[in-house]
Amino acid sequence: MVIHVAVLLGLPFLLTGIINRVKAIWGGRKGPRLSQGCFDVLRLLRKQPVYSSVTTPVFKLAPWVILASTLVTGLFVPLLRDTAPLSMNWDVVAVLYLWGLGRVAMMLAALDTGSAFEGMGASREATFGALVEPAIFLAVGALLATSGHTRLAELVHVGVMAPGRVLAAVGALVALALALLVEASRVPVDDPNTHLELTMIHEVMILDHSGPDLAALQVASAMKMTLFAMLIAGILNPLPASVGPLAVAAVNVALTLVIAIAVGLVESLIARLRMVSVPQLIAASMVAATIAVLGTAWFAGGAR
Repeated sequence: MVIHVAVLLGLPFLLTGIINRVKAIWGGRKGPRLSQGCFDVLRLLRKQPVYSSVTTPVFKLAPWVILASTLVTGLFVPLLRDTAPLSMNWDVVAVLYLWGLGRVAMMLAALDTGSAFEGMGASREATFGALVEPAIFLAVGALLATSGHTRLAELVHVGVMAPGRVLAAVGALVALALALLVEASRVPVDDPNTHLELTMIHEVMILDHSGPDLAALQVASAMKMTLFAMLIAGILNPLPASVGPLAVAAVNVALTLVIAIAVGLVESLIARLRMVSVPQLIAASMVAATIAVLGTAWFAGGAR
């Protein structure tokens, strides 16, 4: 439990540091140190937040609701091995609804500012969130059905290379990888380093947050990306549980760092999509998830 929470709180800073470093190296720069995100959060925590006179307590409460809901979902996701502090049948439903709670809190805070600009971001967040959630449900549900389990923690060692499971596993992994880019607001869907473009989604909704509130939002966003990455790493982990928890945990972390490097390369090589093209990317995620479902049906013999 203690190690799980320590990884949940510490690894997001390393992942964002790796992504920023990869982007800097690809651009011919040295880039910030890997721990720069941690120092940025500490700097924000020492600042006094500034609130607009038109906002209500909803605006002040939202960042902490988002952070708390993300922290709780982190207790359901297996980070290092095939166990999690919180686990129950079909806990993926609880995880997605907790993320939904955080999404609603963020949209309400954006609307609470009375800014048409932030209202535009809230509208985009609602639209893309409604589109990507079914893909996540289908992808994870297909993997659970293929493995015969009902808990997220049991997705580790699902056996992506096992005969009959390859189609479902590959489809689900592609769907989850695309969902990671959408849910974590990364390029080509959004740009976490941009604050002035009209194509923003997540960043436009946090423009009025400052100090500890902004730190909570940044930590929650990085943590959500880490949870997606570690879930994908757990599915890709080829080691059986019999080799020992330390080896399984080491491979999980290594695969997560590789995913962070891949995200950095994607952000270095691909430009942000036009807003009208983002639904097409989400549709690709839905298609991949549907392939995973068909693969599951084929594996179970239901397609005959």
